[in-house]
Amino acid sequence: MAAYVIASYDITDASGYAEYTPKVVPTLIAHGAEVLVADHHSEAAEGRPGKSTIVLKFESRDALHAWYGSPEYQAIIHHRTDNSEGVMVFAEGFVPPS
Repeated sequence: MAAYVIASYDITDASGYAEYTPKVVPTLIAHGAEVLVADHHSEAAEGRPGKSTIVLKFESRDALHAWYGSPEYQAIIHHRTDNSEGVMVFAEGFVPPS
């Protein structure tokens, strides 16, 4: 079953964050992720989400965890976490009740 990363955050230091995007893309490609949403000017309809919204699709929860825990991603994650504030959630796809 497909698994998703949903991130909502505000970039607090644009110059520090700038290194993240060009470094994260190759890790996503290597792990078969599909970028469904990457919007740094999101519009809130309700609540207080960050201005940046990212949705990634992976083949499975195992594939998602393999990417997130990979040495390649862990080596660059600080470019995002040190320069933004927000949340990241892992979720599986919807299966309609039968």
